Amino acid sequence: MNRPLADELRPETLDEVIGQKHMLAENGLLRRIIDSGNVPNLIFYGPSGTGKTTVAGIIAKKTNRTLHKLNATTAGVADIKAVIGDVDTMLAPDGILLYLDEIQYFTKKQQQSLLEYIENGKISLIASTTENPYFYVYNAILSRSTVFEFKALTAEEIVPAVKRAVSFMENRAGVRAKVEDDVIEYIARSCGGDVRKAINAVELLFYGSRPDSNNEVQIRLEDAKTVSQKSAMRYDRDGDAHYDIVSAFQKSIRGSDPDAGLHYLARLLEAGDLISPCRRLLVIASEDIGLAHPIAAAIVKACVDSAVQLGLPEAGIPLAQAVILLATSPKSNSAATAIEAAMNDIRKGITGDIPRALQNVHADGAEAAKADTYKYAHNYPHHYVRQQYLPDELSGAVYYKYGDNKTEQAAKKYWDLVKGE
Repeated sequence: MNRPLADELRPETLDEVIGQKHMLAENGLLRRIIDSGNVPNLIFYGPSGTGKTTVAGIIAKKTNRTLHKLNATTAGVADIKAVIGDVDTMLAPDGILLYLDEIQYFTKKQQQSLLEYIENGKISLIASTTENPYFYVYNAILSRSTVFEFKALTAEEIVPAVKRAVSFMENRAGVRAKVEDDVIEYIARSCGGDVRKAINAVELLFYGSRPDSNNEVQIRLEDAKTVSQKSAMRYDRDGDAHYDIVSAFQKSIRGSDPDAGLHYLARLLEAGDLISPCRRLLVIASEDIGLAHPIAAAIVKACVDSAVQLGLPEAGIPLAQAVILLATSPKSNSAATAIEAAMNDIRKGITGDIPRALQNVHADGAEAAKADTYKYAHNYPHHYVRQQYLPDELSGAVYYKYGDNKTEQAAKKYWDLVKGE
């Protein structure tokens, strides 16, 4: 049985590793550390298919360490003990290099079981994770490790790997490949920076092709699109990728860039996530546009309702309308900052008694006294009368500050006249 193509083409030296030049170039820090032969405990953080496992294997060879691989999604304390059992034995004369994949799935107890051995140097730990290690790896491990971030590969970096995969598959299958124009570039571009996905796509294209009478296989763009569909999406509804996209979505609209807003909307919808953009658009309408264009909130609510009723894929049309409206609207965060300021005082315990005149006149039978002290605003010119509404402890507090947009400045001008300010 053939080994997976991605495994057969796995780089064996640092010079063969695709990308990661910020760490592995001739003068890169990680390269210099590896070349020194004294490898500390490391945490490799980054997307799948960017070389984390490959580099760990190269480190093991260069340092003459016995490499043990564990995946935290399936391994337990018993597996860790089995690895530790090899320490100081003929099986690991120069020590053990433990590669722990997806460390974020290990519990605190499981991670702590490694501490004694990584502190005395008998085990060198290389842990990898696709999630932010500062959120998912316990401090005791972090403080004893150095974090290196692996970047998603560019299409330009992946193109040579795709070409190499095609050549290798030709030799393996004993055929010649007739590759349609743009196939190589399409695979490199659509794999989302994951070279393993790109190589897997090449392998599938060969398996799905039959040699003709000239012993040629046709590698077609249409087939490449089929095997690569949605592969460019890096998305996990509970992981960093999800929150990064949603964050970029809101910040793009806040920054008045409709094209970027539509891009991130498309990424969410392509991943089948309808709820996240709907919720975030409702928030943006009040948090970032707010009183500068108050009717936007009602329009966005109508767009969101339409999207939910339509479902995907048609839901993208009203949501795109909402994105464009919000991105091109004047902006104001005055409502958001006002409620946050008010909440801060509440959290500090600054509340106080409600002024007597504002209390419910039916509450304790003292209706006449309360009715006499409360001034009914509608009985006064412009429906306004000056009186104290805040508790004594907060008298004079100002939470809302008029935004500098046309709508709020018009309201300010009106109330300045009415209040004689």
